[in-house]
Amino acid sequence: MKIMSFQASLAAALMLAAAWLVSPVSAQTQTQSAAPAQATAQPAAASPAPAAAPAAAAPAAKPDAAAIAPSMKELSPWVMFMSADVIVKAVMIGLAFASLMTWTVLIAKSIELSVASGKLRSALKKISEARSLAEAQMALGAKQGILPSFLAAALREARMSAGLSSDAGIKERAASSFSEIVRAEARRIRVGMGVLATIGSTSPFVGLFGTVWGIMNSFIGISKSQTTNLAVVAPGIAEALLATAIGLVAAIPAVIIYNHFSRMTKSYLELVSRASGAAARLLSRDLDRSHGSAHSRAAE
Repeated sequence: MKIMSFQASLAAALMLAAAWLVSPVSAQTQTQSAAPAQATAQPAAASPAPAAAPAAAAPAAKPDAAAIAPSMKELSPWVMFMSADVIVKAVMIGLAFASLMTWTVLIAKSIELSVASGKLRSALKKISEARSLAEAQMALGAKQGILPSFLAAALREARMSAGLSSDAGIKERAASSFSEIVRAEARRIRVGMGVLATIGSTSPFVGLFGTVWGIMNSFIGISKSQTTNLAVVAPGIAEALLATAIGLVAAIPAVIIYNHFSRMTKSYLELVSRASGAAARLLSRDLDRSHGSAHSRAAE
C-alpha cells in the first residue's frame, strides 16, 4: 500500500513538473502566433493613410498664425517706435522732447521761485524796523533784489524832486516807478510759463496727428496685402496709438505744472506788492520828516 501511494504521489509530481515545463512553451507559441496577426493588421491600418492625408492638409494654415503670435508678443514701445513710419517717429521724438522741456521747466522754476520768495521774505523782515529809506538800505547792504530796487527808485525820486513842495507828486511818481518794477518782475518770473501752456494745449493734437497718419498707413497696408487679418493690421495701429499716448504723457503733466506755477507766481507777486508798499511807506516817512524839520527851522 505504501509502495502504491508513493508511486501515485511520484506520478502526480511528475505530472505537475511536466505542466510547469509545458506552460512557457505554450506562451511562446501564443506570442509567435500573435506577431503575424499584428503584422497583418499594420498594413490594414496603414492603408487608410492616403485617405487621411487630405484631412491633415487642413491644419497646414496654422503655422502662419503660430509664426505671427510670437511677433505680436514682442511688441514693446521701443519695438513699435523703431518700426513706425518716419512721420510718426518725428511726432514721437517731438513729443518726447516737449515732455523733457516740461520737467526741465518744473525743476528750474521751482528752484527760482523758492529762492526768490525766500530772499524777499528775509529782506522784508530786515527792514521791518527801519525808520527811513537810508536806514533800510543800510540794513539790506549791497544785496541785489526786488526790494533794494524799490528802495533805490524811491531814493532817486526823492533826490530828483528836491526843492519841490508837492509831496503828492513825489509819491505819485514813485508809485509809477514801483509799478514798472513790479511789471518787469512779473514778466521775469513768468518766463517758461508760456512753454508749459503751449505744450499742454498742443501735445494731444500733435499726438493725434501721428495716430491718424499711422492708421492711414495701416489701411494702405491692408489694401496692398489683400487681407483683413487682425495680426497684419494690429502692429501698425499699435504704433499709431503710441503717438497719442506720448502726446497725453506730455500734455497732462504740463497742464498740472502750469496750474501749480500759476498759484506760486501769484503768491510771489503778492510778496512783491508788500515790498512795494514797504518802500512807499518809508518814502512817505522821509517826506513828512523832511517837511517837519523844515517847519521847525522856519519856526526858529
